[in-house]
Amino acid sequence: QVQLVESGGGLVQAGDSLRLSCAASGRTFNSLSMGWFRQAPGKEREFVAAITSGGSANYADSVKGRFTISRDSAKSSVYLQMNSLKPEDTADYYCAARRLTWGRWEYWGQGTQVTVSS
Repeated sequence: QVQLVESGGGLVQAGDSLRLSCAASGRTFNSLSMGWFRQAPGKEREFVAAITSGGSANYADSVKGRFTISRDSAKSSVYLQMNSLKPEDTADYYCAARRLTWGRWEYWGQGTQVTVSS
């Protein structure tokens, strides 16, 4: 079992930056692939970014060049640095984890809200 807790969401203006954090517990953090997803009102949850246990990162085209995912093994945490935020980035952001890189996303946090005003 893995528990995930997100933090760092808030209300910002377009062009501002935020850093989201996700603290993991319950399993060996370094064995997990970690990811970020987001869901806007009336829309399906969409992939944002992921990072493997080896540190290889992948991004959705919509955030590539603006967002950076990273992990800190000492803190058992994953981060999402969001720069040049746009109103269309407004959503609830969820941290996720999986034991296998080819498996389903098994564990989910409670979400943290990001609102970007124009």
